[in-house]
Amino acid sequence: MPDSDHPLLAREGWIHIVLIAAAAIAASVSGGGWVAVLLWLATAFVIQFFRDPRRDIPDEANLAVCPADGKVVFAGHAEDPYLDRRAFKVSIFMNVFSVHSNRIPISGVVRERWYREGKFINAALDKASEENERNALWLRSELDGDVVCVQVAGLIARRILCYVRPGDKVDRGQRYGFIRFGSRVDVYLPTDFEPSVRLGDTVKAGSRTLGRFAD
Repeated sequence: MPDSDHPLLAREGWIHIVLIAAAAIAASVSGGGWVAVLLWLATAFVIQFFRDPRRDIPDEANLAVCPADGKVVFAGHAEDPYLDRRAFKVSIFMNVFSVHSNRIPISGVVRERWYREGKFINAALDKASEENERNALWLRSELDGDVVCVQVAGLIARRILCYVRPGDKVDRGQRYGFIRFGSRVDVYLPTDFEPSVRLGDTVKAGSRTLGRFAD
């Protein structure tokens, strides 16, 4: 099931791309030399950072999809601090070269949303889940139960964007947020969840599955 409801360059980056490209053009016109070269390289970096490719979303029942592009830095049982339960947790770290558009892992309803201020330590570290700035969504599916999806700010990330609210109905693979410049997403699933990802895997949001819910 393909998605096609957003531009290939994320709207969140348009102003950044225009400003840095304008600076590069101005430097080139004025004979800026190495300054112009550096600004064009910066323009290329910003464009690649805000790319937002379309993905084929699997439509098979009982699946959860990855909410972010990046590397799996944790996959195992842990405490879910939002619903006060034991859960299966998957953490995905996004570096500055990853796609930073975030997607909903399951279809259902947003039951609650929590935003917490915090630090900006390296998002690849496990303690980032507890200490960094973060935005959490509680998703409920009648078939699959409760899932919590948490956007976590990183070392240089300074803006978490989330576009859904409690009461919203959401679809698996739906684009719902963006984190600027390096970050992490944690997912808390039921303890009997059957994962299809392992520690160290490189994954893609929407098209790669996290695994399957128990029947």
